[in-house]
Amino acid sequence: MKKDSKIYIAGHRGLVGSAIVKNLKAKGYQNLIVRTHKQLDLTDSVAVASFYAKEQPEYVFLAAAKVGGIVANNIYRGEFIYENLMIQNNVIHQAYLNKVKKLLFLGSTCIYPKSCPQPMKEEYLLTDVLEYTNEPYAIAKIAGIKLCESYNIQYGTNFMAVMPTNLYGPNDNFDLEKSHVLPALIRKIHLGKALETHNWQAIRTNLNHLPIEGVDGNASENTILEVLTKYGLSRTSDGTVQVEIWGSGKPMREFLWSEDMADACVFLMQHQNFTDTYLKGSKEIRNTHINIGTGEDISIANLALLIQKQIAFKGTFYFNHDKPDGTLKKLTNVSKLNALGWKHTMNLEKGIDAAYSWYLKDCK
Repeated sequence: MKKDSKIYIAGHRGLVGSAIVKNLKAKGYQNLIVRTHKQLDLTDSVAVASFYAKEQPEYVFLAAAKVGGIVANNIYRGEFIYENLMIQNNVIHQAYLNKVKKLLFLGSTCIYPKSCPQPMKEEYLLTDVLEYTNEPYAIAKIAGIKLCESYNIQYGTNFMAVMPTNLYGPNDNFDLEKSHVLPALIRKIHLGKALETHNWQAIRTNLNHLPIEGVDGNASENTILEVLTKYGLSRTSDGTVQVEIWGSGKPMREFLWSEDMADACVFLMQHQNFTDTYLKGSKEIRNTHINIGTGEDISIANLALLIQKQIAFKGTFYFNHDKPDGTLKKLTNVSKLNALGWKHTMNLEKGIDAAYSWYLKDCK
């Protein structure tokens, strides 16, 4: 990519897209094209075709997606598979028709089998069944990988796919119904801290910023307490504030700072091509995607303790064993990416500190 190359970032307001925009600008790329969902509905094939015809981007980062945690993935199964398929089909197909020089499709490590050998190598894709709770989303992302591979093989395009591990950072989603585990824990423990110190101003400010099921800071204390209890924030008989965590707390998860992820994506767009992702002369071209992660993981229970320490929450945790754990271990093998010359820089403890600082500023 040249500094004046026309670059389209699909999903620029989200956790992933906003980090990519920030990284590109920091590296001197200024000819960036962005559209809000209101300006361009990526599930609308006619609108996407019109956009490409008008703008003619040279490079595309496909970071737009319908995303969520274990709750949202399990409840909104139809929406997750339909919307993600529509978004990626439209953006990738129009990139082909409009002769985009290079495209980077972002998926997720949930594409790997539920009982995948650890750490997960790219070659383990489609070797066993998927985790049930996020199967529709995973199937959509696998389809995106195969769409890129198939267009490259048939049409000679240069479309790459990367599979980031669990991400967190600025512009994360803190909606308790739809967020992933780390931002959900940050918000719940933040609210737990406010409850134990009887800081109702902080609670009301938080709910005004992001209501829970329509309950904002103007609601009565009883109404607020009811919705907080529903989402796992309550007091025990001795007055201690308790935060509910789904499952046993034993599942291991890997977390990557979103700005590290963005740096890896820009690095790959600058230095790699699809033809670099497989052995030359291969009869079958598959598993060309690249994992992006840290190669390090932590249990959900220990993650909660790290966040508790950062927020100085004195309450307790209740692990609800009636709720699903999801996959017990999801650690990426990042040797492919490391061999290309990229490695993450932010460790988890500093990352949680930075994420919470951002969250406090955003909630004001």
